[in-house]
Amino acid sequence: MARYRLTVEYDGGPYRGFQAQADLPTIQGEIERAVAAFSGETVRVHAAGRTDTGVHATGQVIHFDLVRDWDPRVVMNAVNAHLLPAPIAILSAGLAAENFHARFSAVGRRYLYRILGRPGPPALERGRVWHVRAPLDAAAMHAAAQRLVGPHDFTTFRDAACQARSPVKTLDEAAVARRDEEVIVTFAARSFLHRQVRSMVGSLAEVGRGVWTADDLAAALAARDRAACGPVAPAQGLCLVEVVY
Repeated sequence: MARYRLTVEYDGGPYRGFQAQADLPTIQGEIERAVAAFSGETVRVHAAGRTDTGVHATGQVIHFDLVRDWDPRVVMNAVNAHLLPAPIAILSAGLAAENFHARFSAVGRRYLYRILGRPGPPALERGRVWHVRAPLDAAAMHAAAQRLVGPHDFTTFRDAACQARSPVKTLDEAAVARRDEEVIVTFAARSFLHRQVRSMVGSLAEVGRGVWTADDLAAALAARDRAACGPVAPAQGLCLVEVVY
């Protein structure tokens, strides 16, 4: 029995999230089908993060076990071949220790959110950015985002369906920067609550529009009340870019 660790990139647009669901297209379902097609084995794929419907990844990490020992390069190439034409790609593959777990061994995750701020909608980047017509003040957003850094009760930015045992998380990094017409928002933490990143981005956008101040954002956090959250940013701008072990 061998355990394989793979790094995966995907466009989440056509899928109902990562986690397998009966009769619905998912990232997990596609990868498990591809592994079975080349190996003849039925496997369960485990991921570092179960991304939501429409969320993308460039650095998702998964693992699965195979009875037969394959060269990791063969595994990568074979899975990629059977994934075509799905917008999912294995970027790297290697053997992992038998106690490695893509989710529970991770000590950090980094998400990036892209906001396109211009009057015209995206054509080439449609489905990969949040289009906001009004100009956003990235510097004000960055300053406000620092109020979220550290250990906090993030109930305000927690989806009602979140199954985490506690709303307390430690946000290690929050950064907002302008890149030409885009505003790039980055968050890093050991783990996140369900839709926490999209909730924080939506509230930061209110700061960028001048509707909220940094104090308003801090007050929303302190309220520990989902009703205090700003509009939740859409899924298409969000990407899981790194998992740290």
